[in-house]
Amino acid sequence: MKKMILSLGFILIAALSFAQSQELPTTIIRDINGKQIAFNETVEKGKLTLISFWATWCIPCKQEIKNIKGKLPDWQKEVSFNYMTVSIDDSRATAMVKTYAKSQGWTFPTYVDPNSDLKRSLNFQNVPFSIIVDQQGKIVYQHTGYEEGGENELFAKIKELNK
Repeated sequence: MKKMILSLGFILIAALSFAQSQELPTTIIRDINGKQIAFNETVEKGKLTLISFWATWCIPCKQEIKNIKGKLPDWQKEVSFNYMTVSIDDSRATAMVKTYAKSQGWTFPTYVDPNSDLKRSLNFQNVPFSIIVDQQGKIVYQHTGYEEGGENELFAKIKELNK
């Protein structure tokens, strides 16, 4: 029994370590103009990056991005980091993603994952889904869901990781 518990402990620690330093996949996504790019090439090495995964039909996703957008200028004065979004809308809704981003005045990079290839690569099920990528290009934090004010928790994590 003791060996089994010890083994489970090691497995859990290994799994948590992997989850805390996962490499970015090379999965191909598209920018909102249709240009293909490998996901791992969308982040700037040497700089933290916050990535919000969303969909046009997801009300909490759009609220989270709206709240982040409103706070982003002040946050980026305090901590140097990048922000981008990735839509998981299917290929039929790609045009809506571009229209929505433009209508909201988004100036940050926006990408689409029309076949859910990236979603499968990152192994998440639901949006909103957020990840923070560290300066070495590894996923160091991930979070699913959004409640009002949750963006402040993401920023607190960014400040913690920027040390």
